[in-house]
Amino acid sequence: MSIAYQLQNVFQRISDAVTQYICKPYPVTLLAVSKTHKICKIEEAFNAGQRNFGENYLQEAVGKIIALNDYEICWHYIGPIQSNKTSKIAEHFDWVHSVERLKIARRLSEQRSQDSKPLNICLQVNISAEENKSGVAPDQLRELMTQVQSLERIKLRGLMCIPAKTDDFDQQRLAFREMSQLFHHLQKDFPNLDTLSMGMSGDLEAAIAEGSTMVRVGTDIFGTRNKPLES
Repeated sequence: MSIAYQLQNVFQRISDAVTQYICKPYPVTLLAVSKTHKICKIEEAFNAGQRNFGENYLQEAVGKIIALNDYEICWHYIGPIQSNKTSKIAEHFDWVHSVERLKIARRLSEQRSQDSKPLNICLQVNISAEENKSGVAPDQLRELMTQVQSLERIKLRGLMCIPAKTDDFDQQRLAFREMSQLFHHLQKDFPNLDTLSMGMSGDLEAAIAEGSTMVRVGTDIFGTRNKPLES
């Protein structure tokens, strides 16, 4: 099946979830996770109307961004961030979803060009308190947000999470509900927050039911992932 067909299926899933659980018009952005997939597949998705693409592997991503420079694509970095990679992330991306430390946010701010728009940031939250998963703990989030909000060349837009994996729909909703409640509580003091990045191929309906504004989908659009070019 073509990528255009797969995209349409995902858009339909999003629309159906909004109709069933939100019951009113509600904007949900689809972020197509194109990591490990070839440039021609991104071009195919772009030609089918997709504009937001997410990448995890920096070296691979920069090559794609340069090759597709003439395309009006909004690029999102969604992978782990090491200190030695912040410069290229700040240079090439429009969004970063995986910030969990002030040190990383500060480096992104300092290394963002004055000629570029501020870099949109989502803070990654370890909502399921998993020992081996990245993300700031919920009880430490407010302090980090306060610090990040003061940085000059980045713009704090929202929160991102990847809850503990489960196929149980009710359990999926519980984790996303906790995240959504945290998000809306913090909006009272951080009114610029407008993005709740949660939900992937296997749980996007549960995420939308609990208020996600951006879902990250890869395999259901592009097919099985290839071997990454970098670790």
